[in-house]
Amino acid sequence: MRTIILLALSNVFMTFAWYAHLKNLKAAPWYIAVVVSWGIAFFEYLIQVPANRMGYGTFSLGQLKIMQEVITLAVFVPFAVYYMGQPLKLDYLWAGCCLAGAVFFIFRA
Repeated sequence: MRTIILLALSNVFMTFAWYAHLKNLKAAPWYIAVVVSWGIAFFEYLIQVPANRMGYGTFSLGQLKIMQEVITLAVFVPFAVYYMGQPLKLDYLWAGCCLAGAVFFIFRA
């Protein structure tokens, strides 16, 4: 459970590092966005690397990756809708269904 919580927290940082500059720094030069994004991503790595190290052994490498993709979508959709003001699309549901299939196959015995 600790691994999942840390991966979720790290993904919040990474989502902001990857996409928040599109809203907050759109008038700034691209290199400013890079420096700010790297600064945010630094904190993501401080959480993500220990999370993967804790989880590896309990989970396989494939399970960690698929778990991260599910968490990414779970973090990205609210971020896109509430922070970036994007419309909620049915495509997010279909993407979630595809990821549910991936979870089934990677976690089955």
